[in-house]
Amino acid sequence: MEGGQKYFDAYLKQFGQLSDEIINFLRQHLALVEKSKGDFYLQSGEVQSHMGYVSSGLLRRYYINDKGNEITTGFIKENEYLTDYPAFIRQQSTKYYMQCLEPCIIIDLPYNIIQESYSRFKSSEMQGRLIAEKVLTILSDRVESFLFNTAEERYLAFLEENEELMNRVSLTHLASFLGIERQSLSRIRKRISQK
Repeated sequence: MEGGQKYFDAYLKQFGQLSDEIINFLRQHLALVEKSKGDFYLQSGEVQSHMGYVSSGLLRRYYINDKGNEITTGFIKENEYLTDYPAFIRQQSTKYYMQCLEPCIIIDLPYNIIQESYSRFKSSEMQGRLIAEKVLTILSDRVESFLFNTAEERYLAFLEENEELMNRVSLTHLASFLGIERQSLSRIRKRISQK
């Protein structure tokens, strides 16, 4: 893809503390992947062989419950990692689907190269820690929102943290993410607009 270097540079910039030697090692193994709207990055049952990073676009992470319903567990937007992290670090099959809601440009770094980087360069372990912190904070915040917040509070928090996504995700997907029926979300939105 034309201009791939600018995507790689932006990706590697977030690890500003890494040495040039590590940056050069990682750069030669990065791949740029283009996906169309509706394409899957990962599907249930697959083992994720690359850590993905969204340069542009938006994806939805979901699973299918025992009744056959798609339950949205997250949206992955620009500058976020595209992974089922616990399954990725164990190299086990995922239970999730990650599907593009928009055309996407994704940077892939192979699992085996990440591991090789850790063993070759002591300071590259910081890269893994930064990725783990970002991913696990998102997961933890989601669990806590269901434990401690009402549906309306979850919606307001989503609005505050992801205002730019409101015109990019469907109400059906958003309601599923919030753990409520679409009609309930419509009532919450109406109530808030009347305040």
